[in-house]
Amino acid sequence: MGTVAARLADIVGAENLLVGDAISDDYAHDEALSVQQQKPAYVAKPHSAEEVAELLKAATEAGLPVTARGSGTGLSAAARPVEGGLLVSFERMNAVLEIDTVNHVAVVQPGVTLAELDQRTAEANLTYPVYPGELSASIGGNVGTNAGGMRAIKYGVTRSNVLGLQAVLPTGEIIRTGGRTSKISTGYDLTQLIVGSEGTLALATEVTVKLHPRLPHGATVLAPFDDFDQVMAAVPKIVTSGLAPHILEYIDNLTMAAIVYNEKLELGVPDAIRDKVQAYLVVALENRDTGRLGEDVETLGELLGELGAIDVYVLEGGSARKLIEAREKAFWSAKSAGADDVIDVVVPRSSMSPFLTKARELALAAGAGAIGCGHAGDGNVHLAIFCKDPEVRSKLLTDIFTCAMDLGGAISGEHGLGRTKTKYHKELEDPAKLELLRRIKQGFDPAGILNPGVLFS
Repeated sequence: MGTVAARLADIVGAENLLVGDAISDDYAHDEALSVQQQKPAYVAKPHSAEEVAELLKAATEAGLPVTARGSGTGLSAAARPVEGGLLVSFERMNAVLEIDTVNHVAVVQPGVTLAELDQRTAEANLTYPVYPGELSASIGGNVGTNAGGMRAIKYGVTRSNVLGLQAVLPTGEIIRTGGRTSKISTGYDLTQLIVGSEGTLALATEVTVKLHPRLPHGATVLAPFDDFDQVMAAVPKIVTSGLAPHILEYIDNLTMAAIVYNEKLELGVPDAIRDKVQAYLVVALENRDTGRLGEDVETLGELLGELGAIDVYVLEGGSARKLIEAREKAFWSAKSAGADDVIDVVVPRSSMSPFLTKARELALAAGAGAIGCGHAGDGNVHLAIFCKDPEVRSKLLTDIFTCAMDLGGAISGEHGLGRTKTKYHKELEDPAKLELLRRIKQGFDPAGILNPGVLFS
C-alpha cells in the first residue's frame, strides 16, 4: 500500500478505505446525464468529524483533490470524483443525533437521508419539508447544492431551513456556524455561505435543520388549461389568494403524458379534454382541520375556473399521492425517454411564459426538443433537452441560459452548477462577481483541493 493510502487507512481504518478495483462504479458518478463516469483513486468512509478533519489535512499536504458524496442522487455531477483523487463518502455518518421538540430543530449527520429524517420527525408530529424529488437523497448533499423541490413555495429551499452547521475546512479545522436560534446578526453568515457551495469551501459534518408542524390533512387539485399563458397568469393569483399552497406545479402536456404512461396513472381526465390541453397546474393544500381544508379546496376550484381552467379535478388520496410521487420523479421519465440533459433554470415568476416560449423556439431552431415541468410558484423551470449532437446542444444551452439571465434569472435554481454547467457560468456571469467568488474560495481552500472543476473551471 502506498504512502497516501496507508495514511488514509490509518485515519478511517483499512476496512473503510477502498482503493483500485475495490472501488465500485457506483462511486464514479451521480445522476447527471451529460458527464462521463470517473473513478477516484481512493474512497474513504469516515465515522466522525475528527476523521474528516484528518482526511482533509492529509489531502492538503499531499495535494490530493477531494470530492464529498452523500447518496449520489445529484443532477449536476458535483459528486463525481476527480481522477487520482479522494472521494469522502458520508455513508457511515448517517445518524439522527437529536429531534429537539422545544426548539423545533433536528441535528443530523450528513449521510442521513430525507426518508430517514422524515420517519424520525413523524414520531414527534413534526416535519422537515424540503423534498427535492428523491427521498434517498442525503441531507449533506442537499446542503451542498441548496436543494429545493416542490414545497419551496411555502417552506423555502434548503438554505431557508438550515440553521447551523459543523463543518471541516480543508486545512483541518472544525468550525461551528449558526445554531438552534432562528436569527443571528453576528458577523458574516458562514452557514449560508457554505450551503450551496457544492463541496468547494468546506465539508459539512453535522447539520441543524428547522422543523415545522406536520399538518394531518391535505388535498391535491389538478387543473388542465388549453392556453399556456393562462397557466402562468393563474400562478400569481393563486399565490396571493391566501390559500397558501405547499405545492404549485406546472406540467406540460408531453411530460404529463409520459408521467401517466410510465406510472400507469388514472387521473380521471377525459380524452376530449386531454387532447386539447397545453399544460396542467397541480396545486396541493394542507390544513390541520378537514372542514377548513374543504372550504379552501372549494375556493381554489372556483378561482381556477375563473382563471381559465378547462375543468378542475380533486384527486383522491391514492391518485394524488401517485401523481406527486411521479412528478417528483419526472427526471427518471425524462431519462427513460432518452433525454440528453436536464436543466433547472430559474426566472422571475412573471417571466416564465416568455422564457418557455423562447426556450422552445431556440430548441426548434436547433432541431432539438425541450419539454418539461417546473415549480410554477417560484419560477424554477425544469427542461429535458433532447439533442444528440454535443456541439449543437452546448450552443443551445448557452442560448437558453442567456435568455434566462436576460430575464433576471439564473442558470440553476436548485441542482447546482456542478461539472455540467460550470463552463456556462464562466462564460455568462459577471467577471467581477466571478473574481470575488474565487477570492472567497481561496480564503477557505488555499491549496485548492476541494472539488476542483466545480463552480470554477
